[in-house]
Amino acid sequence: MKRVVITGIGLISPIGNTAEQSWENIKNKKCGIDNITVFDTTNFKTKLDAEIKDFNLEDYFDSKTIKRNDRSSLIAICSAREAVADSKIDKENTDFNKVGVFVSTGIGGFSTVEEQCQICYEKGNKRVSPLFIPMGIVNMPAGNIAIDIGAKGESCSFATACASSTHAIGEAYKTIKLGLEDVIIAGGTESAICKTSVAGFENMKALSGETDKTRASIPFDKERNGFVMGEGAGVIVLEELEHALKRNAHIYAEVVGYGATSDAYHITSPDPEGDGAARAMERAIADAEIEASQVNYINAHGTSTHLNDLTETKAIKKVFGENYKNVYVSSTKGNTGHLLGAAGVAEAIFCIKSIEDGIIPPTINYKVADEECDLNLVVNECLKNDVKYAMSNSLGFGGHNASIIIKKFEE
Repeated sequence: MKRVVITGIGLISPIGNTAEQSWENIKNKKCGIDNITVFDTTNFKTKLDAEIKDFNLEDYFDSKTIKRNDRSSLIAICSAREAVADSKIDKENTDFNKVGVFVSTGIGGFSTVEEQCQICYEKGNKRVSPLFIPMGIVNMPAGNIAIDIGAKGESCSFATACASSTHAIGEAYKTIKLGLEDVIIAGGTESAICKTSVAGFENMKALSGETDKTRASIPFDKERNGFVMGEGAGVIVLEELEHALKRNAHIYAEVVGYGATSDAYHITSPDPEGDGAARAMERAIADAEIEASQVNYINAHGTSTHLNDLTETKAIKKVFGENYKNVYVSSTKGNTGHLLGAAGVAEAIFCIKSIEDGIIPPTINYKVADEECDLNLVVNECLKNDVKYAMSNSLGFGGHNASIIIKKFEE
């Protein structure tokens, strides 16, 4: 089996327009949550979201390209460009026939769907854009990235709700491990903040109704009452080790474990005992050929909903036994909100930077301890600590669970 390393990262998030800026703002405990600006919230209980800020698509694309693509595709292309530039792969040192693109989205071009449906109902079917379908379907961020960078290997998407980008990374890792591709651009994107999506999540009582941005996304806090929708896009460049060494690439870290399972329980609620999430973590640990006690840090899915945080706590306790008291845990969704299909890759990047800098990011704005979520939480302040193995968990509607393990690189 081949070894798989990470040689490039790119991220656009509510706390930064690059991976480095986002990470610096994680360390600075910046909260990217603020008032919704994309529509009038007068009739909504939900007032807060986590939007990308100070990011102008016009700086990256011409007006025709912007008009022909959903925002989720455009920000995905930007993050892919950043990651590819960071990795320094090009057609002189890499066969682009063996470069794949595994970029996912949980919802796809939802804002486009809302806009075009409204046009159809108000102005008639003849006024619907001929680009409606390619703008709205979930595979187009991957397709557009492949076109943009000229990647001619396998290209696909995994629409597994909030686990989408972790599945993309995990399946890319498996594909390179088997020797089927040399390089894969892997990650996810989401830009689905619009009236219809917020109404849907609000009416199923998944969103926080808080108006204080410091108390809206508070994973594992006893006063948590729902998640905050965010937007963003992230990509990591996964590469076969020998290929990376041959071209003297900078190696951030190594992917060594991946596990994916299904709860087979309910369309939105997690298994109340955390069984599926636990088995995903166990599979990732077994794949990495390590003991659970060797994991130093878990970037939890930690959405700030009552059920998610409670069941993920149970799952971690199942997997780590008494050692759960020693493994550090935090959720960075206090900073970014919930990026849905892009959450997993953003959190994987934070794990990579945690390993690189020896810093564990905190769960910010944490105030009220929950006796049912009594993990070894890192809260409010960064913790300086050597991290050799970091785990990132993602859990999605439909019972989709995915865990990856990232390791400090050692030749």
